[in-house]
Amino acid sequence: MATLTCDHCQLTFPERDAVREIMNGKEHCFCCNGCRAVFLLIRSEGLEAFYRNRAWDSPGTPVDQQEKVGAELFADDEQQIGVNKEIDILIDGIRCASCVWLNEKFLSRTDGVEYARINFATHKAKIRWDPGRVSLDRILERIQSIGYMPRPYRESEQFRQQKAEARDLLVRFGTAAFLSSQLMIYSIALYAGYFQGIDPATKTVLEIIAMVLTLPVILYSGMPFIRNTFIGLRHLHFTMDSLITLGSGSAFVYSVYQMLNGGTVYFDTSAMIITLILLGRYIETTAKGRASETIEKLSRLSPREARILKDAGSADLLSAETVMIPLTELKRGNLVRILPGELIPADGRVVQGESEANESILTGESLPVHKTAGSTVIGGAINLYGTFVFEVTSTGKDTFLAGVIRSVEDAQAKKPRLQILADRVVGYFVPFILALACITTTGYLLTGSPANSALMAGISVLGIACPCSLGLATPLAVLVYTTMASARGILVKDGSVIEKSGAVTHIIFDKTGTLTEGRPSLREVVSLDRALDTAYLCRLAASIENLSEHSLGRAITTASSDVFLPVKDFRAVPGRGVSGLVGGLVVHIGSRTFMQDSGITGSSSASRVDEISLSFEKAGNTVVFMGWDGEVRALFIVSDRIRQEAADAVAALSSLGLETALASGDNRATTEAVASAANIPQAHPEMSPDNKRHLIHELQAAGKRVMMIGDGINDAPALTEAAIGIAMGRGTDIAMESADAVLIRGDLSLIPYFMHLSRRAYAVIRQNIFWAFVYNIVALPLAVSGMLHPIVAAGAMAASSLFVVTNSLRIRKGVKT
Repeated sequence: MATLTCDHCQLTFPERDAVREIMNGKEHCFCCNGCRAVFLLIRSEGLEAFYRNRAWDSPGTPVDQQEKVGAELFADDEQQIGVNKEIDILIDGIRCASCVWLNEKFLSRTDGVEYARINFATHKAKIRWDPGRVSLDRILERIQSIGYMPRPYRESEQFRQQKAEARDLLVRFGTAAFLSSQLMIYSIALYAGYFQGIDPATKTVLEIIAMVLTLPVILYSGMPFIRNTFIGLRHLHFTMDSLITLGSGSAFVYSVYQMLNGGTVYFDTSAMIITLILLGRYIETTAKGRASETIEKLSRLSPREARILKDAGSADLLSAETVMIPLTELKRGNLVRILPGELIPADGRVVQGESEANESILTGESLPVHKTAGSTVIGGAINLYGTFVFEVTSTGKDTFLAGVIRSVEDAQAKKPRLQILADRVVGYFVPFILALACITTTGYLLTGSPANSALMAGISVLGIACPCSLGLATPLAVLVYTTMASARGILVKDGSVIEKSGAVTHIIFDKTGTLTEGRPSLREVVSLDRALDTAYLCRLAASIENLSEHSLGRAITTASSDVFLPVKDFRAVPGRGVSGLVGGLVVHIGSRTFMQDSGITGSSSASRVDEISLSFEKAGNTVVFMGWDGEVRALFIVSDRIRQEAADAVAALSSLGLETALASGDNRATTEAVASAANIPQAHPEMSPDNKRHLIHELQAAGKRVMMIGDGINDAPALTEAAIGIAMGRGTDIAMESADAVLIRGDLSLIPYFMHLSRRAYAVIRQNIFWAFVYNIVALPLAVSGMLHPIVAAGAMAASSLFVVTNSLRIRKGVKT
């Protein structure tokens, strides 16, 4: 019975079952109406290039019988981002940069898809869509329709696939390397016979042995290349596998022809092309695994079970009865008991007990962190010595650990402009190389060159071309960069900061919580009215500041031991102060400027107010004013120590040629005192959030590039305006959301390290891109001229990818700490 091959899924089927369609005068045959519909869909999208760029490892199954992946498998992975939804998925079948291009292009043309980005290094896709215009089921169907399989993204699944791929490549490479080494023995004997003479019968035996040794290399070790090539050629689909198969296959077929006609054979060329390419791919795969080992370690930090208390009302929680439950069933509010040596299963707050926790892999803090009642604990940290009970505050994707992993992976998916250019080149590279190889071979034949010379030149062109180095140039370097940063306690949220860091000229620090420790304490309360005692004033101020997030307000709140008074009409002016109706009084608390803006300018002893406040401010303290009914009634003297590492960090940044400045909402005397203590030459006092943003805007309008480092709500506009925004790990949620990176453990000495690491990573990326372009520009003319033997060309191609891999791993070394 006659059979046909489906023009879409490549399956063979009986001719009687064919579904036919005539397009542009050409008849197309399909195994079912489903495949016909998908074929027409791709053409209607204007993406016929799909059939030249897709990379299927095996023929698909008919569309109406194909394994379906429904949205129900991904229900727990969806996130609401404003009016849109977002999801991370794993896409099977990604083999090269062309695969990434095809998927991103196809998804971006789907109505309702707002964003689609695929990480070439991890095969993870981040997709954002408008649920009112397109469903997740529709998006998954689109991915499946072009020959790739979406899977629920799990860190363990990703690393399992990476390891399986590495094992398969190792076995194939080992087989090819062993047989090729044996093959070289017989090839050397044949080469010697060509120069010194050899008996025809012996020559024939050696050639047959060489052919037999080459066949397993091609048919087993090279089978993935061959399979993908033959599938793709049916629809003019070309990838790197096409170049490898054509180069190795041409050398083998030509050698068989020469063997039958008494000519020179090139079986060693055929085998070595596959062997060297497999070596390069194995090194590339294992390098990806090493580069992402930090994420793998983080993904293993969550235990599978948690020990929760049955009776949450027990007086002695440390001895109350417990029950083990799966981690997926853990909820906010559960009380969990942690024993020595156990992993903490979720974020929470200690309610009873005492211990120390190892948080080094999460925050980079090498010393154990003491935990007692009221302390926060981080899921994934290791409990060391004591036993304690904590109340769960965050679980699953809301935990700090999940946020670290998510941010690192998001950063890896961001592409610098250099990589976007490289991706465009890759899309046209393979067809160009195939055309060049044909032209080269034809040109040699037309000029009278021997057929073997013409063929060897064409094979060299196929073997030496290397778009993979272009595709790897950035993703692997970003992978190494982000994992190194996270290991030191720097959470990079945007991989593009690598590119931006090289242009930074100015660094602006916030004061409170950034240059200072962020743990201000109330040093003194000065009453300006003898009728008002300090305890009453403190209670009044604490009642209002209790509603504020500002660290100065927390210092006042902590110092008050009285019960707070009810507050109405609370209002906060970021960077200035707060006000509210309390105890029948409209009370204003904040800076001197805030008092003036609120109409509180008088005092029974105005000169004394200025004298007292100035004396404290010159010592680096912050003076908080409180008043009502038009008069200042009290001064709160708040002290916040400068971080020990601040001066050294500023000196290190200055040594890099960076200008530093301090921008604070505090008064001039305090701001200048803190700047002087940290050796910062420029101080900008009394800066509102908008003033800070405007300062950065003016600097960048003048051609400067600014990095802003802050921690509070009032820093958010400046963090967003700056080329790079860095938030302190103990800062507010808004500050951390606005930043490009977060210092998890709030150590300023990480800033110089971050700059060194970012600059080194960007230098490596530029080197990789430069090498990938120059290699192809130089190597291709050499191959066309016939100066390179195919074995040398294949080795050079593998070496090109190997250079990019090893150069990217070089980021790990030489970064100043």
